[in-house]
Amino acid sequence: MFHKILIANRGEIALRIIRTCKEMGIKTVAVYSTADSESLHVKLADESVCIGPAPSLSSYLNINAIISAAELTDAEAIHPGYGFLSENPVFAEICEKCGITFIGPSAESMRIMGDKISARQAVIKVGVPILPGTKEGVHDVNEAIRVAKEIGFPVIIKATAGGGGRGMKIVHSPAALPNAFATARAEAQSGFGNPEVYIERYCESPRHVEIQILADKHGNVVHLGERDCSIQRRHQKVIEEAPSTVTTPELRKAMGEAAVAAAKAVNYSSVGTMEFLVDKNNNFFFMEMNTRVQVEHPVTEMVTGVDVVKEQIRSAYGLKLRYTQDDIKIKGHSIECRINAEDSVKFTPCPGKITDHHTPGGLGVRVDSFVYTNYSVLPHYDSLIAKLIVHADTREEAIKRMARALDEYIVEGIKTTIPFHKRIMANKDFIEGNIDTGFIERLVLE
Repeated sequence: MFHKILIANRGEIALRIIRTCKEMGIKTVAVYSTADSESLHVKLADESVCIGPAPSLSSYLNINAIISAAELTDAEAIHPGYGFLSENPVFAEICEKCGITFIGPSAESMRIMGDKISARQAVIKVGVPILPGTKEGVHDVNEAIRVAKEIGFPVIIKATAGGGGRGMKIVHSPAALPNAFATARAEAQSGFGNPEVYIERYCESPRHVEIQILADKHGNVVHLGERDCSIQRRHQKVIEEAPSTVTTPELRKAMGEAAVAAAKAVNYSSVGTMEFLVDKNNNFFFMEMNTRVQVEHPVTEMVTGVDVVKEQIRSAYGLKLRYTQDDIKIKGHSIECRINAEDSVKFTPCPGKITDHHTPGGLGVRVDSFVYTNYSVLPHYDSLIAKLIVHADTREEAIKRMARALDEYIVEGIKTTIPFHKRIMANKDFIEGNIDTGFIERLVLE
């Protein structure tokens, strides 16, 4: 096994990786920007190296500085976490050339599944269902209008690279398409350095359901069931749960088999997530693959008992999976709330000093966080400060446990989204499982 791993990330995911490494007997190296010198991941790692000033481009996206830190500390591997360089195939290739193991999939797999056009083409070959759409990127507005009419409105324009809602526009008529097309391309260029977009039929009022997979370098792939990520705001996930209330054993089996087939189609190794849309008739369609560990992986860990990060590290080292599909059992229900340093009404970022901080506890409660009393939340990075996860025997009990845990959670000095999460846990439609990706928009309008 690896002796030492450098973690090329910050915040709660850096801490999450450190914890598993400690349990595996692996030394850790934290990298940090000058602004992050007081962050908890720096304090808890075995070693730490400052890699630049606060801006991400000068620190957490500075490949030369990260590689230098790994060489300086004799780290054998680099774990990229999520975000930053986690889905950058060039970074994976540079690691390999420098004799450092990249804890993630191969650069080739990352390129195929990181580009939505090539990902669609790859999954079609193994029979995974997709929504009707273009097989190549669309570069001209006249072409966009023509193909949209062929597909049938409403359509959605998507960036072929990246995600998170940028470069994504829903269009209901030909008249609205030129402006949406230009805006989507501009957002894609700004966000991902690639203006290419494609068009597919828009699935109205869908559920966003994803399948977690584990894959080793020996061709073995298993799935860990599904997560429902339908509670979103502007295509950004807010609450996730496992299992989904929409799935039947038959649907879970079909989606799981599709996810495994898609992973095998590109010789995928490491952990990853196949994301699907499920329509009102329980038909599912491949949307994209995330070639990294995801923010919401804890809900899967809670219902399966599998340490996703540990399996990712084992896979990178070349070990075979310890699980067959028959070993994977779903037990109980888990919910995760993303706690952001944001105003819970306007959703604007609220950086600042935390003057008082208390995390909830008790049976079935987990908090993944990196903040503490007197810690200053920085304006330079993502506003996520914690993930509150609960597990219980049933969904009804999990909702009640989450409501109780949210009541216990104290963060003073800054505004957070805790009040908004409390509102959702008390919402009748959420409690009854009547949700889709438009849930929050409807809730805000109430």
